[in-house]
Amino acid sequence: MLGGVENHSLPRTAAFFDLDKTVIAKSSTLTFGKSFYQGGLINRRAVLRTAYAQFVFLAGGADHDQMERMRRYLSDLCRGWNVQQVREIVAETLHELIDPIIYDEAASLIEEHHAAGRDVVIVSTSGAEVVEPIGALLGADRVVATRMVVEKGAFTGEVEYYAYGPTKAEAIRELAASEGYDLTRCYAYSDSITDIPMLESVGHPRAVNPDRALRREAAARDWPVLSFSRPVRLKQRVRSLPMPSRPALVAAAAVGAAAATAGLVWIASRRRNPSTVLSAFSVKDKEVKLGLPVVGGQE
Repeated sequence: MLGGVENHSLPRTAAFFDLDKTVIAKSSTLTFGKSFYQGGLINRRAVLRTAYAQFVFLAGGADHDQMERMRRYLSDLCRGWNVQQVREIVAETLHELIDPIIYDEAASLIEEHHAAGRDVVIVSTSGAEVVEPIGALLGADRVVATRMVVEKGAFTGEVEYYAYGPTKAEAIRELAASEGYDLTRCYAYSDSITDIPMLESVGHPRAVNPDRALRREAAARDWPVLSFSRPVRLKQRVRSLPMPSRPALVAAAAVGAAAATAGLVWIASRRRNPSTVLSAFSVKDKEVKLGLPVVGGQE
């Protein structure tokens, strides 16, 4: 049961959601494998590999070593891709591929947090070109996602900012500092043991469809465990969630700068110098809000 409507004399609060297997039933970026093939970005063999990776992910999640192997493979795979083409493919197929796999329970939670006056932030290891349009579809207030380096309109294959593990927790703390969130009163939701730092950073952690390791950890720490099992199209379940038009989704995809959208797409984990500034993408305002320290200072 969520808390009531926020008292606006108190510090602001937010609910932070992992995306894959927490808000949606599959891997967000691997879901676009067939669309990338049809767009000429990958070959049939790569389609089969992404399908296998999706199976592994759904069967039991991916541990740190598997995630690293997949990251290297996908970084190599997306090298040379035209960024605008990727954005257009995602915008054109978003409703067809993502809308049917959004968990009804997650959509309801997003509504409840908004009704209580909390911001909703998607924090995902997947890439900005995928996560930002999905955030717009869900009505999220902000998105933290992985980003790739872009040169001359194409991905170089290098990761600029990798939103994974402890980096997610860092992004949440920095966003809290810039937006005035009281983390002791905030919520976080994830399915993966790799998101323990993210869950630890808030006062109300929740394990959603947890992998075995996270289930054990949640039991040891007395964290609530939620089971989401009803993927449903947003249009079929509720009128209150905004349903952006295709032009709006294209605009949302275009705001994010460099991100690879092959499988695990990024918003990166290495700081190139201490003065660089990461930005948090504001889905509702369709603008870039600075204040979250990151790599490269590029949005």
